[in-house]
Amino acid sequence: MNPAKPLKVTAIRLSSEARKTQIIETVLALAAEHSPGQITTQEIANLVGVTQGALFRHFPSKEAIWLAVIAWVEENLLNALEAAASQAPSPVDSLQRVFFCHVDFVVARPGVPRLIFNELQQPTDSAIKVAVRKMLQRYRQLVISLIEAAAACGEIDRNVDAGAATTLFIGSFQGLVMQSMLSGSVNSMQQTAEQIFPLFLHSLKESA
Repeated sequence: MNPAKPLKVTAIRLSSEARKTQIIETVLALAAEHSPGQITTQEIANLVGVTQGALFRHFPSKEAIWLAVIAWVEENLLNALEAAASQAPSPVDSLQRVFFCHVDFVVARPGVPRLIFNELQQPTDSAIKVAVRKMLQRYRQLVISLIEAAAACGEIDRNVDAGAATTLFIGSFQGLVMQSMLSGSVNSMQQTAEQIFPLFLHSLKESA
């Protein structure tokens, strides 16, 4: 009896854009389970079902892959947050929608904050770190504009420092993410967020 031949896994043929998206989603999936700094292009290629050579036909380097991942996160996260803010009847409602929309995004893609934290910890100013900072600045400006609007219409203290309040907003969210990472699960984030956001809002309304 002849020994069975090993099965050969053949990647499904996809368009270049579809394959790039698949690679990006694979990186985020790996980042949810492993240290982002230890992810290799061979691991990515194996999960995608292509050779390393084929992987590099879509992205010329590992840095190019990471830059594409950050660009994908910025487009999808910030567009979702801006859409959530625009659908609310008031600035405070917009802040709440932004906060919980971000929570939902992280619950669905837990690899995102792990990847961002990893890049921000790097000692050198790489192109990837610069891209992360640019994304976070866009996020910060969105929150600042909503806090300023809330103050202008009297929903919160009119004298609130929008920059400091934004730092508190972002810090509250980052603490929520760090707690979920320490517990090893993001499933409790939504429930905890429901306890945290009212405390944040109360701090802005104390003297309103």
